[in-house]
Amino acid sequence: MPAALFVATAGTALHRQGLVLAGTELPWGAIAALALLGSAQLWLGAAFRSILPTAACGVLCYILTGWWSTVENGKRLVIGDVPGNLWVFGSAAVTLVMLAWCRRYRPSPA
Repeated sequence: MPAALFVATAGTALHRQGLVLAGTELPWGAIAALALLGSAQLWLGAAFRSILPTAACGVLCYILTGWWSTVENGKRLVIGDVPGNLWVFGSAAVTLVMLAWCRRYRPSPA
């Protein structure tokens, strides 16, 4: 799925961005990456009127980010710190929320 590949790639590039506010780092990049994933899944659910594309996008994104977090040192794209964990495990949580939300778009039985 091209949408899942785009979201996984863009979210992985974005998740490391942070903002230091009053001495505390705010991982706005991971939050923005999760919002990107949720919006893509919402669009897929509404466009196809099914939860299958939403689920496929979430599963593929989770698999890719999980794989990118387990490769050897020096090649790892997702590190196991707060933004990395928020991106990897948050993608699973966002997928579950979007699956529940996109159930509304299914056609009702006649």
